[in-house]
Amino acid sequence: MNTSLLKKSLLAALLAGTWLTAAAALKVGDTLPDLTGFSLEGKLPDTKGKVVVVDFWASWCLPCAESFPVLDELQKKYGDRLIVIAVNVDEKASNMDKFLKKHTVTFNIVRDAGQKLVATVSPETMPTSFILDGEGKVRFLHNGFHGESTRKEYISEIESLLK
Repeated sequence: MNTSLLKKSLLAALLAGTWLTAAAALKVGDTLPDLTGFSLEGKLPDTKGKVVVVDFWASWCLPCAESFPVLDELQKKYGDRLIVIAVNVDEKASNMDKFLKKHTVTFNIVRDAGQKLVATVSPETMPTSFILDGEGKVRFLHNGFHGESTRKEYISEIESLLK
């Protein structure tokens, strides 16, 4: 048996496993990476010590369009105690702009033109929302938007973090 080949194969498997682990999706309990390191287009608010909803969306996504009024309602309801950041993943800014003309909102919009944040976070679907506590840890995760049931979950989860 060729032990050198076996050692190389084991090393390759270990390195591949390390890479796959590093590329794993963001999950509950993880800390969201610092958003300023991703060259996002748009202005990022100061989130220090705040409850934050980070929502990944796309202009072609019907559930995203349905979620926007709810996210806007939450931003208005909780004011400066909550920060909503919607991260657009469209390749073309014009698609995002067209969507935003139809769906005007008061919360923060940024665009991940380089897809760097998306690659790091790996949202499962559009939209995907992460609700963070004041220390930036993911406390709740929503894959998709399911109307009133998601709205109620958002409110319950946000209120539990604002206590």
